[in-house]
Amino acid sequence: MKKDIAKELLSIGAVFLRPEEPFTWASGIKSPIYCDNRLTLSAPSVREKIEAGLAELVRTHHPDCEMLMGTSTAGIAHAAITATILGLPMGYVRGEAKTHGRTNRIEGRMDPGTRVVVIEDLISTGGSAVEVVEALREAGAEVLGIVSIFTYGMKRGLERIAAAGTVNHSLCDLDTLVEVAADEGRIAPEWKERILAFRNNPSDESWIK
Repeated sequence: MKKDIAKELLSIGAVFLRPEEPFTWASGIKSPIYCDNRLTLSAPSVREKIEAGLAELVRTHHPDCEMLMGTSTAGIAHAAITATILGLPMGYVRGEAKTHGRTNRIEGRMDPGTRVVVIEDLISTGGSAVEVVEALREAGAEVLGIVSIFTYGMKRGLERIAAAGTVNHSLCDLDTLVEVAADEGRIAPEWKERILAFRNNPSDESWIK
């Protein structure tokens, strides 16, 4: 499934590899990869595979799940579609509480003790997903884990998720993606190890040279 999803993400440009002309992240880090999984929503055949895959991950790893919670904003649509497949209620967690009305941060009815799975589109450093997990726990949820479309597999992200006492399962990862990209001729074979070197130490730009 990982290779199949990798092919689909590459085919629509949801994940784009450009090692010869690196992208610049908001943090200033130079990156050989750009990820925009929102594009999967406007590609029906890809979207169908993504949501079916997310549903299968929930069934397999969290069979006791009672509710899905999307991360704002990228995880909301995926949580809604996956919840429909599974016949589960869903909601989402805002980046911060509203400053008006009921000042909600968590949208959707969630009773204390509800067994919840977080739906995320991308795991990089893990910060946003862990913030959602903590917000749900503060509201009384039992967070079973995170299910995501893609993960870089960065050490910092892995450590953050582990430190939060939770787990992530992704449909695809960077290792699989670079393998498929090289097989399809999207990148030169010698770039595979250099891209993974970036993943292992993003602040070290020696992979560019």
